[in-house]
Amino acid sequence: VLQSVSLRAEGSMRRDETIGNATLYLGDCLEVTATMPADSIDLTVTSPPYDNLRTYNGFTFDFEGIARELYRVTKPGGVVVWVVGDATVKGSETGTSFRQALYFKDVCGFNLHDTMIYRTRKPPMNDRRYQSCFEYMFVLSKGAPATFNPLITECKYAGNNQTSNTYWNADGSKKHRHGRGPIASHKIREAIWLYLSGNNGDDKVNHPARFPEQLAADHIASWSNPGDVVLDPFMGSGTAGKMALLAGRRFIGIEISDEYLAIASNRIAEARRQGRLIARTPQSPACSSAQSP
Repeated sequence: VLQSVSLRAEGSMRRDETIGNATLYLGDCLEVTATMPADSIDLTVTSPPYDNLRTYNGFTFDFEGIARELYRVTKPGGVVVWVVGDATVKGSETGTSFRQALYFKDVCGFNLHDTMIYRTRKPPMNDRRYQSCFEYMFVLSKGAPATFNPLITECKYAGNNQTSNTYWNADGSKKHRHGRGPIASHKIREAIWLYLSGNNGDDKVNHPARFPEQLAADHIASWSNPGDVVLDPFMGSGTAGKMALLAGRRFIGIEISDEYLAIASNRIAEARRQGRLIARTPQSPACSSAQSP
């Protein structure tokens, strides 16, 4: 059984706040999602607290409960992007990330559509193991994803002829494939995305576990369309909400901490103001099309 501790503040009162196309809730993410209609969310992009790697103002959360609720509120064809890693305890990793991914798949009913890597560069360490430099980005879908807008990158082998190759069939026999002409100039990005530590956009935001703004922007562009509803049940400093509004999506955010909700509210309000400025300036590049190298 996975960790199941309620994320709740003693005597806390749920509070709702609307900022343009964003609705923010202060409260327990499980309690708030339980009030949401079934099949109402196009995309969830979130990074929950995990393995006590950082204290989150004293809060933990009911993983199994929120996993089931995420399946219920996700539309058929909708996607959940679950960004998570593992702590190292007594020299070994906990494996919590894998258990969570399998719970989403085997118990809740999600497809494990893609296992992606968020790679970053960190200061040198001297552990008796190779240095950790990534987190998982599990892409979970309720049925086949209804939306996929692939991010495109240049192909360094462009123009070269594709050579003939020999493959092995399952029965041990060989299969020969002939060359298929020149390699295209562009291709769909690979599943390992590199974002540099500290390159998080608003560097002065006081939150212990922000993921990069471009990470949120890239997933929002990939798995949703303008006007879709994006959810972050662990909103933190509001990165997913900020990038959702700049990309022309609607947003629902849930946060247990008054302190972090105030940070998220300010950032999302500023994103709304920026979005209005972009809308008035057609020659400006659209934020939703931004792609990291």
